[in-house]
Amino acid sequence: MKIDAVGLLCPEPIMMLHRAIQKISEGEKVELYATDPSTERDIDRFCKFLGHNLLEKKTNEAPFYFLIEKQGNKQDDLSN
Repeated sequence: MKIDAVGLLCPEPIMMLHRAIQKISEGEKVELYATDPSTERDIDRFCKFLGHNLLEKKTNEAPFYFLIEKQGNKQDDLSN
């Protein structure tokens, strides 16, 4: 699954990623393209918090690229 969050500001790229992760099965991957510099920090926290794998990231030039693999969720609610 690919997500185009180019031009969107925080928290929208992470919210789009969260919705996509909920729709796929464990082991499947999501590609995220974004231009907001805070997305890199948010992706790291998102993956650690929910237990997903950040397989690849390219942040040397925009759009930034992230490849996330869904793993068993520690919890589904980002508000906790």
